[in-house]
Amino acid sequence: MLREGRTRARTVVETKSTGTDMVTDVDRASEALIAARLAEERPGDGLLGEEGTATPSSTGVEWIADPLDGTTNYLYGFPSFGVSIAASYDGEVVAGAVHDPTHGETFIASIGNGATCNGVPLQVAGPATLATALVGTGFSYGRERRAVQAAVLPRLLPAVRDIRRAGAAALDLCWVGLGRLDAYYEWGLAPWDWAAGSLVATEAGARVGRLPDDTIVAAPPQLYDQLVALLEAEPEP
Repeated sequence: MLREGRTRARTVVETKSTGTDMVTDVDRASEALIAARLAEERPGDGLLGEEGTATPSSTGVEWIADPLDGTTNYLYGFPSFGVSIAASYDGEVVAGAVHDPTHGETFIASIGNGATCNGVPLQVAGPATLATALVGTGFSYGRERRAVQAAVLPRLLPAVRDIRRAGAAALDLCWVGLGRLDAYYEWGLAPWDWAAGSLVATEAGARVGRLPDDTIVAAPPQLYDQLVALLEAEPEP
């Protein structure tokens, strides 16, 4: 559906948190398709979707879906967007899949069973220090929070190889597991942004955590504390 939608005009049907936080007809159609398929295959399970679906669970299983992660990228034809679906049982994420239709990559993970990309097992490695690490991040739609996030960059950028901002959190987390990024951090992610991608990164051997300010951090074990120390450092006067 997402691939077909790129060949026709897309309609922005509304905005959410800010005027730049867009929802398209494709977001909603994708979520409706996911909801219908799950209702058919898994009756009784719950579903929490980014575009408003909130079906209660009678089985203990809740699916967490982002039907189009990277909506702005999708609208612009920027090749970083996908579909993220995770399953939680009694509140714990136990399985997840993230599909990148542009690159034909499907990331899959289940708790305790590792993670794969197109069937190939993933195992994080990464450099020994942040100095040669490629770090991904993302930014809020709100102006005030974006200013706070920008203030972190002057102390982070000189300490790493470089920073990337691709604009799809679920893929960024999977890319840590794949090694396309060495580490990743982002503030204010919703459950559908991180549920599947975090499990992929974790099952690939990354350390994933949430800081007190609600920043998600994913990195190989040897880089995690180094990155957290930089993120939590007091800004220089």
